[in-house]
Amino acid sequence: MNITKFLNKVYFAPRLKEIEQYTDHAGELQQRVLQRLVSKAANTEWGKKYDYASIHTYKEFKKRLPIQTYEEIKPYVTRLRAGEQNLLWPSEIRWFAKSSGTTNDKSKFLPVSNEALHDTHYKGGRDAVALYLKQNPESQLFSGRSLILGGSHAPNLNTNHSLVGDLSAILIENINPLVNFVRVPSKKTALMEHFEPKMAAIADETIHANVTNLSGVPSWMLVLIKHMLEKTGKESLEEIWPNLEVFFHGGVAFTPYREQYKEIIRSSKMHYVETYNASEGYFGTQNDPNDSAMLLMIDYGIFYEFIPLEDIGTDHPRTYCLEEVELDKNYAMVISTSAGLWRYMIGDTVKFTSNHPYKFVITGRTKHFINAFGEELIVDNAERGLAKACAETGAQVIEYSAAPVFMDEHAKCRHQWLIEFAQFPDNLKRFAQILDDTLKEVNSDYEAKRQNNLALQPLEIIIARKDLFHDWLDSKGKLGGQHKIPRLCNTRKYIEEMLRLNK
Repeated sequence: MNITKFLNKVYFAPRLKEIEQYTDHAGELQQRVLQRLVSKAANTEWGKKYDYASIHTYKEFKKRLPIQTYEEIKPYVTRLRAGEQNLLWPSEIRWFAKSSGTTNDKSKFLPVSNEALHDTHYKGGRDAVALYLKQNPESQLFSGRSLILGGSHAPNLNTNHSLVGDLSAILIENINPLVNFVRVPSKKTALMEHFEPKMAAIADETIHANVTNLSGVPSWMLVLIKHMLEKTGKESLEEIWPNLEVFFHGGVAFTPYREQYKEIIRSSKMHYVETYNASEGYFGTQNDPNDSAMLLMIDYGIFYEFIPLEDIGTDHPRTYCLEEVELDKNYAMVISTSAGLWRYMIGDTVKFTSNHPYKFVITGRTKHFINAFGEELIVDNAERGLAKACAETGAQVIEYSAAPVFMDEHAKCRHQWLIEFAQFPDNLKRFAQILDDTLKEVNSDYEAKRQNNLALQPLEIIIARKDLFHDWLDSKGKLGGQHKIPRLCNTRKYIEEMLRLNK
């Protein structure tokens, strides 16, 4: 008996009928989410402050509540971490997802409620499997084990039963015990704090397991896979796990890693499914292998709003609910959730490619861009430029970061790209030219600033030594978990740190 087909029929497939409602009833589903969230939080300190009991429409909701960033909610988070309750959400908050920091803090600590775990994060994981099985009805996913690569956690301020750490670690800590029968490595190993000994321990535990699927961040999973190939002397991963069929990935864009994965997983039957599971919530899942866009998950404990990219940083940004967005336009995502985040701007930018159902691509970060000279370069532009340059020169990029070089005494300026290659281009100068030309094609502002080299000069590429970005993260104490390389930065803060290590 195919256990995967049985589980799909009784557990996963019925959910697909609900997801079908996304196509024609998105607005209704989202309004129900908003009403449920507001009603539930009416008697919290926050709910009383904004008189949630009298809010009945989205128009009233957005008129009454300001847009929030971490700086605004930090005082509430501080009190929650100290043990106070019923501040932002009525149920007890005992978990805090540690995320990359802000201007004033090394780390953010985002509240995670029991509801958020179950109506958002775990629900997202189940739906990712359901959508995958719909596309692959002959899957043998549950005939073997799932290798889940996560971070670690620690006690929160020595408060009883309260944890702070990577979201992935919080999910592993609280997962249904039955899942542990189909998951590797052991919980003890999965939650190890230090990344490099964790890699060795995972390899030892899983080398002889029947792993059929992977879940994790592409960059860190790649490190693990290469470690396992080196340890075993094998050339491809299917020599170790012959039944491997899918990698559920998220956290960073997959584009820079795609060719490297093709080299180490050579099976034509291998699938890749992008997911969008952030510390703040689970937002999207790729539901079509031929379409890189993700399906926006709209019946979770999340209400979505969107700010046009050009309004970011203004005193009174326009905000739109899902039904009001336009296709092919960049928006900053704003969420209200069952963890007590209210009109919270998460820092990611997205662009919708479809509205029946709503599908989107991540285009970058509100803080990860270069606009030093009016060029408005975003991560999506960078990924497309690099993909074309790699395709035409045979190159493979491991990691990269870019920043402006500001005007010299001749009023000349440029972008500086620091790139670590797994495979060098056949001609670095041609690689740079293709990258530059593609950026002009996909970004009219960049093209205008580059016109005739009057101000913005041709971009410069500096080759990063092997493991430079790994060592930079290590120097920050950020190996493993959800930690990411800043792809684009409007200042030289990060790239100068990296260049000092590039020796």
